[in-house]
Amino acid sequence: MKCLVILVKVSTIGSHSSLQILHGAKMEGFQTSVITDTKREKFYQQFNFIDKVLAFKDIDEAVDLINSEEDSVLIPHGSLVEYLGQERVNKIKIKIYGNRNIFGWEGNQHKKMYLLKTSNIKIPQTFEKPEDVDRVVIVKLPGAKGGRGYFLAKNKQEVRQGIDDLIKKKEINSEEDVIIQEYIVGVPMYFQFFYSTLLQRTEIFGIDIRYETNIDGLRRLPQGYIDVEPTFIVVGNIPAVARESLLPKAQEFAESFVNNVKEKVPPGMIGPFCLESIVTDKGEIVVFEFSGRIVAGTNLYTNGSPYSWLYWNEPMSMGRRISRELKNAIINNKIDLVTT
Repeated sequence: MKCLVILVKVSTIGSHSSLQILHGAKMEGFQTSVITDTKREKFYQQFNFIDKVLAFKDIDEAVDLINSEEDSVLIPHGSLVEYLGQERVNKIKIKIYGNRNIFGWEGNQHKKMYLLKTSNIKIPQTFEKPEDVDRVVIVKLPGAKGGRGYFLAKNKQEVRQGIDDLIKKKEINSEEDVIIQEYIVGVPMYFQFFYSTLLQRTEIFGIDIRYETNIDGLRRLPQGYIDVEPTFIVVGNIPAVARESLLPKAQEFAESFVNNVKEKVPPGMIGPFCLESIVTDKGEIVVFEFSGRIVAGTNLYTNGSPYSWLYWNEPMSMGRRISRELKNAIINNKIDLVTT
């Protein structure tokens, strides 16, 4: 089995969830490599599960280094498109684990919400333009920015002012770049899933809550104590376990999403994804975004989550689950089912 696996290496960009991806790959018998900028080279060199560290000085060189690993499968994560940009990612010639066609959907908030809505998943109200706003909203930028630039607004005037400020700062080109979304009050729960094309099974793999600055710092202060605009930049993740009665609905949403992606974004969902949700006091799950690849919240579960143990009864991080699927695909001569 190992002699088959060694014909293919696993590589990824050094950031986001690269440590668990490469750690999991090594546990499944793969050779590993990380492509990172020179400032982080020393950091990744300390880990013995990383066989090769390839350092670049500029972003264009990063694509060349990725393509130089001709015997590798690249595992994408949230930093891939955000760091390299879609145009450079399109120049990647080696196999990518998962469906590379979903990157363009993930980077466009309007297409992203369309995909959720047509999956019959409950989503927040979306407003086409600032003048339509009649309640508290959150305005979001495109791409995997970890919440950077997002802002809350109480009315149409605040929405217009916030968008104009983003345009002045050149964060966006026009108001069409953002999405204006009803702000749902409840508990955030980010439901992590893995869709196995080999087993044709959707596995619930874990749940996390994002730790955001400065909104999570402000809520610890008495109301009105300090006048600071809240921001939503993700700096960490907190583990969560949902009450079991919520899981069937989350699973139903995930399976409906998988079926819809298969139809609208061929060849469909492959591997990890996340339904980023709010659970209301009525027990409703409202999904406000999705991630079509591994999310950083899975870093909490390097030794497996409470849910992954139910499937595998062994330590199974999302990184290792990716490589387990890749290994089984190679062994069964089905690598084209898990890569694009």
